[in-house]
Amino acid sequence: MNIQRAVTLLILTVICLGTFSSRAEGESSLVIEKLNGDSQVEFFSKTKTATATNGVKVTFNHPTYGHGILIADSADVDWEKGDIAASGNVRIQRDEMVWAGDDIRYNINTRKMEAVQFRAGKSPAFASGENLAGDLSNTTYSATSAYITTDDVANPATRIRASVIKIVPGKYFEARNAVLFVGNVPMFYFPFYTQRLDGKGNQFRFVPGYRSRYGPFLRSSYEWIANDQLDGELHADYRQKRGFGGGPDFNLHLGRWGEASLEYYFLNDLTPERDNLGFDIPANRQRFRLGYDAVPWTNLNLKAVMGYQSDERILQNFFESEYRANPQPSTFFEVNKTTDNFSLDVLAQPRVNEFFETVERLPDVRLTGFRQQFLDTPIYYESETSAGFYRRRFAITNNIASALDYSGARADTYQQLTLPQTYFGWLNLTPRVGGRLSYYDDPSGAGALATDDAFARGIFNTGAELTFKASQTWAGTRSRLLDLDGVRHIVQPSANYIYVPRPNRFPGESQMFDTELPSLRQVPIEFPDYNAVDSVDSQNTMRFGLRNRFQTKRDGEIGDFLYWDVYSDWRMRPRVGQRTFSDLFSDFVIRPRNWLSLESLTRYDIHDGLCRLSFHNLTLQPNETWSWGIGHLYVRDDFAATPTALQGGNSYLTSTLFLRMNENWGFRATHQYEVTEKWLQEQTYSIYRDLRNWTAALTFRIRDPHTTEGKDYAVAFTFSLKASPRFKLGEDAIHPARLLGY
Repeated sequence: MNIQRAVTLLILTVICLGTFSSRAEGESSLVIEKLNGDSQVEFFSKTKTATATNGVKVTFNHPTYGHGILIADSADVDWEKGDIAASGNVRIQRDEMVWAGDDIRYNINTRKMEAVQFRAGKSPAFASGENLAGDLSNTTYSATSAYITTDDVANPATRIRASVIKIVPGKYFEARNAVLFVGNVPMFYFPFYTQRLDGKGNQFRFVPGYRSRYGPFLRSSYEWIANDQLDGELHADYRQKRGFGGGPDFNLHLGRWGEASLEYYFLNDLTPERDNLGFDIPANRQRFRLGYDAVPWTNLNLKAVMGYQSDERILQNFFESEYRANPQPSTFFEVNKTTDNFSLDVLAQPRVNEFFETVERLPDVRLTGFRQQFLDTPIYYESETSAGFYRRRFAITNNIASALDYSGARADTYQQLTLPQTYFGWLNLTPRVGGRLSYYDDPSGAGALATDDAFARGIFNTGAELTFKASQTWAGTRSRLLDLDGVRHIVQPSANYIYVPRPNRFPGESQMFDTELPSLRQVPIEFPDYNAVDSVDSQNTMRFGLRNRFQTKRDGEIGDFLYWDVYSDWRMRPRVGQRTFSDLFSDFVIRPRNWLSLESLTRYDIHDGLCRLSFHNLTLQPNETWSWGIGHLYVRDDFAATPTALQGGNSYLTSTLFLRMNENWGFRATHQYEVTEKWLQEQTYSIYRDLRNWTAALTFRIRDPHTTEGKDYAVAFTFSLKASPRFKLGEDAIHPARLLGY
């Protein structure tokens, strides 16, 4: 009897202190807490219930369904049954959602919830309605006279109203016979509408505007979601000078079997113009794209892309952002399997668009051996072996096929041994020796370079890389001007020597599939990084490099405030078309402050004393009010009679200025100026407006390509729902054409 009184006294003491806890191992638990000094909690031991008034917080936990919190003005709690009847400013947080209402009854064991009126949601999607009911048996809740919105205010500007909605906690809202309201005006009827809690949902997008080459235009699309596995977008566009166009997009979400997408667009062009060679383009223009990417098992990747175009200018004319990112999309199917030491890659690359030059690989199988220790020795082994059938196909113009196509089979294997060594604890020397054997089958086609039967080509290589790293620290160095908190200098010189004797077959004696391509930057000299298999020739070269890093601590992290890398090649036995010393390359970045950076890339011709490449970019972002970036790119003309010549050069300035005028208004201006011919190639101006749960932009652009087509003027209005933004953060600055609808 005394023990029972002691336990009761202990429980009453805890309640008086403002907290009560009930827990049994493997069962649900409740913790009742007072919210303030006026809160009252009364405990009834016989009925195992409690009553709380003047502010209460109930924390509950279920061994299967997890943790939750309820806050209310008052509550009646039955901790044995798990029942909570709360009233007055009730808020429940559970399933990554917040539920609110004046009177809510909730059971932590069954997750049954009842409310006369309620509000619920997880940013950026919210719902409100009446007569909420539901429980664990169907894991859903239903409500009547309800609406769904992305505007987290009492009177939302836009909402989807329905007689009945279904709520799947943590996943989505679903409404049938729904009507879109803007203010109090009904705008559109949805037989079925789904709003996911990640912000994605059925919605319309419109981009009205004008462009010189289109006339007035309207680009419209409807994004829809059928379920967690299928969603898509339906496009319907009108351009006054070009006509109607549109098509569907489908996205499949297949779990472990990855993501698949299908896009189709058709346009009956009223003024199709001409292609890049001056031939007429058919009026019926279309594009089709299929994409697939999956990792069904660890280290196994499946990827496929197919891009079909009816003509070579459809992307340039109507999908400018895609064209600027990739003017010649390829089609391929690839399977890749990796292990700790090897990677197996199977690639098939057919030609789909006959107006693009392509090297078909039907297929190309490649086994790569990563650098790994050879048995129990200090020697390391690496390899790369490939085999395939290849066909080089030149572009077909005006339905006339090229007579220069050729094809053939090739097998290639490269094996290399390295011996990494460290001397004196700081000097790293890595000698290497390797060999390549390539077998070429008898080629076919009028354009084949080889004139005899099948043959094999053997190549030997050796060399060594010498490098070390030294550092010096000045921990006491401080500078408010340069934002320095200690300085560390790391210097890393390197010398990389490669020797390849003359092979038994020169590159021009075999069909050329994998060749060295023009590059603004220096290409690798050692194998297997140098992968232009058919261009491999003799080499006797030393590559020198000097890398400097100056580091400091900013915002608690160590980072580079100055980086400078200089490198060049000394060719001891130059080949035809080569000089003793290659161009001198310099990569330089300095960040005097976190908000200020200067990047510089240069390429200098030592022999002629000429700058062949110069890129400089200055970025200032001192605060959230404004930022400015200005850059200059210069590429010298290079019409040398070599396959790697850069051809025509360029010199232009770019500038991007962003100004945030206040919380609601912003402005961006970008310019591109051609320095050599002194003309403003492109100028774009955008005004941004924050509309609470929407953002809007008015964009104006002038392009002057200096062609017979004349200047191109464009203006467009775009708006985006914050809950489901049209662009990723900063994407409108990187791809400004998307603000114009293309």
